[in-house]
Amino acid sequence: MIWPAAFTACMAWLVWYFPRFIILAGLANDNLQSGYLTAGALDIVVALGAVAALVMGLRTTRTTAGEGVIETPVDRLSLFLGRVTMLLVVVLVAVMAYEVMLRYVFERPTLWANEMSLWMAGFIFLLSGLYAMQQRSHIRIYLLYDVLPRGVQRLCDVISTGLICLFAAAMIWGSWNEARDKFLRWETFGTAFDPPIPATLKPLILLVMVLVALQAVANLVADWRKGPESHGVIDGNEVEEMIQTARAQHEQGRHD
Repeated sequence: MIWPAAFTACMAWLVWYFPRFIILAGLANDNLQSGYLTAGALDIVVALGAVAALVMGLRTTRTTAGEGVIETPVDRLSLFLGRVTMLLVVVLVAVMAYEVMLRYVFERPTLWANEMSLWMAGFIFLLSGLYAMQQRSHIRIYLLYDVLPRGVQRLCDVISTGLICLFAAAMIWGSWNEARDKFLRWETFGTAFDPPIPATLKPLILLVMVLVALQAVANLVADWRKGPESHGVIDGNEVEEMIQTARAQHEQGRHD
């Protein structure tokens, strides 16, 4: 998790100070130019660090027990971003625990924890959807799918993938201008902490939609030559875990 952690740290810096890069690119309005400096050497180094962490993370990402195999470069990217999402969950829990302690133990609540939690939860929600798509763990209804011959299953996969791509294209077409405007003017939340939630989450929605569509296409290509799919009521891994747990409890009972 070293490279996902390094990538997360670099991106945290870049997201918070990204108006400096907007100014550097000559796209900033007067409000941004009056409130921020242009990107300096440190900002450039952090940006290069984020790229390096991403490249190294993609090269070293491995699956763990229970995860699907890596079959395409898109799988590798989704899996790496899944690791980043897992780290964000840990940070989110830490922020919430810190706020609870200050609020109810020391009676000194913060001004930033609530908005920070909301902000990170948005990132987690979006990126976890991409990870779920890569793992094929999103909600699917198999009642009719399992009884169909493999050729018809492939047709259903093509239709569902096409609908995902169509939805992604519609989202981009309908929301591009709004997302671009919020991003370039670096629209903030309007609170005391004032994080740039609209400026970051709105473009991220479109970016994740593109990645989800690419992942859906990658899944379609990877699954095309596989045999007929059949899904039981209980997953095979769950059955194996239940058996191992029962055996462990039985052995413990014998020793007791």
